[in-house]
Amino acid sequence: MSSITANLQAVTQRIEIATRAAGRPAQSVRLVAVSKSFSSAAVREAALAGQRDFGENYLQEGLEKIRELGALGLTWHYIGPIQSNKTRAIAEHFDWVHTIEREKIAERLSQARSPGRTELQACIQVNVSGEASKSGVAPEEVARLARQVAGIPRLKLRGLMAIPQPASDERLQRDSFAQLRELRDRLNREGFAMDTLSMGMSADLEAAIGQGATLVRVGTAIFGKRTAT
Repeated sequence: MSSITANLQAVTQRIEIATRAAGRPAQSVRLVAVSKSFSSAAVREAALAGQRDFGENYLQEGLEKIRELGALGLTWHYIGPIQSNKTRAIAEHFDWVHTIEREKIAERLSQARSPGRTELQACIQVNVSGEASKSGVAPEEVARLARQVAGIPRLKLRGLMAIPQPASDERLQRDSFAQLRELRDRLNREGFAMDTLSMGMSADLEAAIGQGATLVRVGTAIFGKRTAT
């Protein structure tokens, strides 16, 4: 058994244990394997072990993998910052986008999405930690942006995404994830129908699942330590 296959099994087991501990239904958490800086061969290996969802932060690198691995029928998630000049390629090649933080970007993605394809599944990125270095809309601005994105054709607003400030204290991890969940729940009470919380990575996926994560984005625990960024 390869290291990637073994790691993937270990992560899947962690997800299953955390899901049961949270009293949530089996299969309610979906794993996105973050393959940035790893080769197409590594992605193929994970895919052959049963992994279907992959996340990419860097557009050109992601496009190369999508082209090389197109026959595998994988689901591709764009999880990096979105610049205006990237929107066409993202809309044309990815199935999900997790990092919308401006109406203009959502509109450009919509314009570039072919009407013949399924809607681009979209999440709004929220800066729950208030870090100046982090992308994402402030929590108090999410409702306004959600109303705008929800009305844009060829996009389907699925939920919220966050990358909280790293914390070794599990209580602090839970608090950040709970903030995103409560924000999503509040929006749903206002009439939205969001079913997705994209949160949790290799070091904190258990805390994220405990607070309702439906997509966890895991790279290092599957592919190993990155040697390039």
